[in-house]
Amino acid sequence: MQVNVSTRHGHLSHAAQSKITAKVSRLKRYFDRLTALNVTVDLGHETLPAVEIVASAEHFHDLVSHERAAQLWRSLDGAVHKMEQQLRKHKEKIRDHKHVASSRRG
Repeated sequence: MQVNVSTRHGHLSHAAQSKITAKVSRLKRYFDRLTALNVTVDLGHETLPAVEIVASAEHFHDLVSHERAAQLWRSLDGAVHKMEQQLRKHKEKIRDHKHVASSRRG
């Protein structure tokens, strides 16, 4: 899985980028078929940094989560939490669809 961290209207230190990469990489636990995660940090508003996560998966459209909070790390945590919920929901849909299809055969 490829993780890309980019910044708009500012600069992040290498330590902050590696911390973001480590936190976002944990999303792989929720859905195995993730191929890429693109994280964009928007520092345009000094008081409200925004984080956007775009997850690309095999055989599925991209999932997107946005979050804006008073601190960068809260924005990141909120966006990661939203993405976790989307991945769980998608995985449940796949799992339920398989069970329904297999019960019709018998």
